[in-house]
Amino acid sequence: MIRNIIAGFWVCGLTLASCYGAVMWATRDGASKPQPALVGLQYKKLPPLNIPVIAEGAVQGYVVANMVFTADAETLRQISIPAEAIVQDEAFRYIYADETLDFRRLSRYDVNAMIANVRANVNKRLGAEIVKEILLENFNYVDKADVRS
Repeated sequence: MIRNIIAGFWVCGLTLASCYGAVMWATRDGASKPQPALVGLQYKKLPPLNIPVIAEGAVQGYVVANMVFTADAETLRQISIPAEAIVQDEAFRYIYADETLDFRRLSRYDVNAMIANVRANVNKRLGAEIVKEILLENFNYVDKADVRS
């Protein structure tokens, strides 16, 4: 009976010592060098943009666009102007004034050129390369007859 109790204590002690040794071995390099902060890029989702399409002196419908942009998180915290508002404003201005966007005569729209121009204009207004990428989640046209009043 006493041999079983001594063997049990021996196994428990051996298990505790091996766990302690494994933890110390796994963390031996982590304490010497500081871990870099995971700041990186931040994704900001914009509310849907509703841009009226005006032709022949009347509203014909609306372009609905959902966008997400990526920017450096540290820089977003440092700037005083909210980048979301500027991205929305530039996207609205570009789509509203774009002459190639005609839904009466549908053709393939150059989304890449639109995104590149919006990104360039936003960074120009902010004075630095803050917005890294603009992603387009949704880009639809809703005819005026389909809109509920």
